[in-house]
Amino acid sequence: MPYEPKLIEEKWQSAWSDARVAEVDVNAPGEKFYMLNMFPYPSGDLHVGHGRNYILGDALYRYFRMQGRAALNPMGWDAFGLPAENAAIKRGIHPRQWTVSNIEREKKQFLRWGILYDWSKELASCEPEYYRWNQWLFLQLFKRGLAYRAKAPVNWCPSDQTVLANEQVIDGRCERCNSIVIQRDLEQWFLKITDYADRLDAGLDTLEHWPEKVKLMQRNWIGRSVGADVDFEVPSLGKAMRIFTTRPDTIFGATFMVLAPEHPDVVTLIADHPDRAEIEQWIAGVRNQSNLERQEAGKEGRFSGKTATNPFTNEQIPIWLGNFVLMQYGTGAIMAVPGHDQRDFEFARQYNLPIRIVVRPSGGETPDADTMPEAFVVKDDSAMAVNSGLIDGLPTPKAIATIIDEIERRGIGKKMVRYRLRDWLISRQRYWGTPIPMIYCERDGIVPVPEEQLPVELPLDVPFTGREGNPLAKDERFVNTTCPKCGGAAKRETDTMDTFVDSSWYYARFISAHDDTKIVDTPLANRWLPVDQYIGGIEHAILHLLYARFICRTLHDMGLLAYEEPFTRLFNQGMITKEGYRDAEHGTWVAIADVEWIDGNAVQKATGRALIAEISKMSKSHFNVVPPDELIEKYGADTERVYTLFIAPPEKEAAWSDDGVVGAHRFLGRVWHMGEQILGATQNAEGGSGQALIRKTHQTIDTITRRFDRFEFNTAISGLMELSNAIGDAITSGDADAATLRQSYTTLLKLLHPFAPHITEELWMLFGNEGFILTSDWPKADPALMVEDVVTIVVQVNGKLRGQVEVPNPPEKEVVLAAIRANRKVQQWLAGKEVVKEVYVPGKLVNIVIKG
Repeated sequence: MPYEPKLIEEKWQSAWSDARVAEVDVNAPGEKFYMLNMFPYPSGDLHVGHGRNYILGDALYRYFRMQGRAALNPMGWDAFGLPAENAAIKRGIHPRQWTVSNIEREKKQFLRWGILYDWSKELASCEPEYYRWNQWLFLQLFKRGLAYRAKAPVNWCPSDQTVLANEQVIDGRCERCNSIVIQRDLEQWFLKITDYADRLDAGLDTLEHWPEKVKLMQRNWIGRSVGADVDFEVPSLGKAMRIFTTRPDTIFGATFMVLAPEHPDVVTLIADHPDRAEIEQWIAGVRNQSNLERQEAGKEGRFSGKTATNPFTNEQIPIWLGNFVLMQYGTGAIMAVPGHDQRDFEFARQYNLPIRIVVRPSGGETPDADTMPEAFVVKDDSAMAVNSGLIDGLPTPKAIATIIDEIERRGIGKKMVRYRLRDWLISRQRYWGTPIPMIYCERDGIVPVPEEQLPVELPLDVPFTGREGNPLAKDERFVNTTCPKCGGAAKRETDTMDTFVDSSWYYARFISAHDDTKIVDTPLANRWLPVDQYIGGIEHAILHLLYARFICRTLHDMGLLAYEEPFTRLFNQGMITKEGYRDAEHGTWVAIADVEWIDGNAVQKATGRALIAEISKMSKSHFNVVPPDELIEKYGADTERVYTLFIAPPEKEAAWSDDGVVGAHRFLGRVWHMGEQILGATQNAEGGSGQALIRKTHQTIDTITRRFDRFEFNTAISGLMELSNAIGDAITSGDADAATLRQSYTTLLKLLHPFAPHITEELWMLFGNEGFILTSDWPKADPALMVEDVVTIVVQVNGKLRGQVEVPNPPEKEVVLAAIRANRKVQQWLAGKEVVKEVYVPGKLVNIVIKG
């Protein structure tokens, strides 16, 4: 009986599909369990790095099924978006053609991995039956004042006449044509997520089963800050400029002000500046940088030539522009307190601006502003205000409260809670996305498309080149329409939606995926939601998860869902890495097939240039992917599954090793041939009692179950390898009869099934069992059969480890002490010494206290 994975795997994949084993009737009674992998973008061939996410999810699904849970496990496709446009441009085909072909390809790869999904609930976000409800949702948000249109800056390629995503801007240039990218302000659509900032922040406290790292990332992104808004009069403007600060008690130390280069008052402030042209050129350069680039770049500024009045010192302080100040946070203007903020301190030193100390440690000396090497940053509540007028001598908390009261009494500001979170810009001036269902009428203004006219379908026959702007704007059949209010000529919105809209509510749609009458079936959704287990990469920790939490709350507020949080438990798998090669001179990645070795050094075959070997995330762009088809053809899908989950804890980064794959294949081969031996094990019919094997089997059941519950898949597989070794030893030694061997082996098959489903189904059948092993019961450990015959007792002398003894279980004190007296190693430490007492911790240790 040779182990032939290909024949076995194709057989059982067909059997599962024919039996529709993964389909769930959501209307059927019973306990629910909803698990979900983040749906993938159909970008082409999946590699083994992608597989870690889906294999992990399938192992969990099979475990839950065997535990008797009616696990709903659907799958769909996040099918709109920029990657399809870029791929289509490169290949000269339509984005839909590229997307649909990739969906079919990836479905086949899921099948080859042996991954079970409820395909009766499949959805794809590029299909009108799905994006119709994106449009419906947008209209509801518009009615509630949560969708609005406003100007916002975008990356604009003047050559291609199109808006670019940040990912398409490389070193300030368009990745398509290499033109310098500029910033333009366009009217765009936003969703008012900021209205939900408090609820989104507070809701994180309820997510007990989310990784702390993810919750912290979301908190930082929301950026809740408690402080005060304060007005600084600007004489040249004839009005006040508002700043936000979390440390209003330091206002007496504000010696200058810094504005974001994009601040709306900058144009007026620099209008008569002698160096206005140079400043405007600098502003344009700063605006073309991403926020991250601005935060990581060296601090740089320009003096506006104007001043503001510090409302508490009445001093005229200079107004500067700074690249490190962002319009997205606070008011886009800060009061700079260089004595107590490191960023302000560095800026002040760089431009020779005054530094004043207004806080000192309580019990310490006031820092010297002229000689201090860095800002004195208050890190606790023990500091005291100095040189600060009415709050002089007050501790920090009291100083903050007092100054806020004074600010409000004077009417120059108020206590304020602000957020770093900005409203969600969903407009995309691109083709491959959900059309925004709005109409522009000269008479009636902006008019929503009536719900009965949805979906506004994306035309599939428009010329698509990826250049010269959005093709929708050039399609007169799409653009020209009639106004729903007056019936006159009107124009359609040609922007499409951010693809994060597609993934912000799909978890609710799976439950009634093909309902053409409503977005969600509320009674069913309330029964199945929230998702019990959500699985996906940590790269989605902020945007996708935050937007999903936001939209879930809006659906709750519409009365469509009973829950505000969509995902009860969240698990983020780590990435798989593999060695790749990078051109030492140019930094570009080189395909492994193009690498050769000369005198022990890696060089590129075509150019002879030196290459650097690097371990990096497995990706096509790094030319270091491992195609699963080749691997499955050679070793089988079960081998890939076992190895993928064995190489490291699933939440950790894991380095792929081809040698390790061979090891996993050998393990499965041993399991296969062990089954052959047990099926013909008549010579062991009168074997030993097999008590040791029975004990090991039940201990393993207990261990694997607990490790599954803790997502410790790698150590669970180690435990199964230990059990297989114990079974192999019992076969060789004859220490277990045929019935015991058979029982332990079939238990091994059940425990191994979530990891290696094909081989275990085949062996389950060969052992004469009826039905799928998938639908059999998960084994239960008997505590009485897990007890060891002997236990090990640690022996200490004056608290230091000096040996150990083995005694029959359960351990009795006199038996333990007798074993210690007979142990030569321990007695060496007691020779000639007076024993004061013997402290026995039952079943664990004895500490012998001696004199001398």
